Amino acid sequence: MKTCLVLCALATFVLAGCSQAPPDTREADIKALKDLEIRWVADYAAKDLDRVSSNYAEDAVLMSSGMPASAGKDAIRKTLKEMLADPAFSLKFQTAKVEVSKGSDTGFTQGTYMLTMTEPNSKKVINDHGSYVTTYRKQADGAWKAVADISSSEVPPPAPMPDKGKK
Repeated sequence: MKTCLVLCALATFVLAGCSQAPPDTREADIKALKDLEIRWVADYAAKDLDRVSSNYAEDAVLMSSGMPASAGKDAIRKTLKEMLADPAFSLKFQTAKVEVSKGSDTGFTQGTYMLTMTEPNSKKVINDHGSYVTTYRKQADGAWKAVADISSSEVPPPAPMPDKGKK
């Protein structure tokens, strides 16, 4: 009987320990995402391709106004390499909102951006600004990586060029 009581007490203790919720790390995760985006802006300013592209997960997608989506880290790196090679290129963004899931495995940031770059067709320097949303996933090592990085320009597209063949 005594052995049975000890086993029951031990089982209750083990089960109670297993049913505890994991610690809520959302506040720390929110700070981590804010800090990540501050570093990311600095990486863009330094035009550091390795550091800029290291913020993306292997299966990430980058969607920017006026260009096709880049899916996968290799395609994103290629797009970023072309962008960073532009002498006029500058990207600054400001985080306005950060949310992290209750399980602290996913999160998103939302904010505004300012972009300067050379327009490929006209070769003119353009200034763009707009909004963005970046979705992050926490990796096995605890690092946050972007899985969807989407921007939306607030600058109207240029008027179409007149057709010289028509009168």
